[in-house]
Amino acid sequence: MTAEAAITVTPIVVVELHVEGEIMPVCVHVIDHPAGRILVDTGMTVPHPAVVAAFDPLLFPLNEQDFDVAGIDIVVNTHLHADHCGGNHLFTGRPIYVQRQELEDAHSEDGYTIREWVDAPGLQYVAVDGELELLPGIRLVPAPGHTTGSQIVVIETGARPVVICGDTAVWFGELDEPHTDGQRLIRALDPEEVWLAHVHEPWRPAADRVDRPGAPA
Repeated sequence: MTAEAAITVTPIVVVELHVEGEIMPVCVHVIDHPAGRILVDTGMTVPHPAVVAAFDPLLFPLNEQDFDVAGIDIVVNTHLHADHCGGNHLFTGRPIYVQRQELEDAHSEDGYTIREWVDAPGLQYVAVDGELELLPGIRLVPAPGHTTGSQIVVIETGARPVVICGDTAVWFGELDEPHTDGQRLIRALDPEEVWLAHVHEPWRPAADRVDRPGAPA
């Protein structure tokens, strides 16, 4: 297949958080692949007192948008913090891929996440140990840093990979000057672009931003 035409990544804003006087989006990402439709992270669908107190979120749940919930074949959680797994319950009957370490930490560490969201009835987690080819040209790769069990999605179907990184990097500066193992791993892949969970546009290497009007700095 000619991959760049066959595989697309679409960001969808599902939450806006209030963080230090600024609005921070929470984006999930849909990968359309010839062999199936993948959703990376699920956002939130209902308020929770702990999240409301900290971030005063404005929710745009997937099930209340013009979004085909039933059309998702595979779900990936980059990690299990509440703003990334609060919509998991919408995908009962679908496999939800998460690193085994992340699943264990979510169940054992107090204050890590909202456990009733992680353990919503009917969820079918697939615990991953290390790297995994999810579909041809798409693999899951551990990327510790934001959490010990964080993972990224690497799409390797063009000349250079495209990465969906969850919170492995929260803002562009963390990829410009990486300081965690996960961030350094992303840079070592020499990606064409990296989709972050809390930024609308993808990060691109500095050399690729030159002479691109409107490109994020």
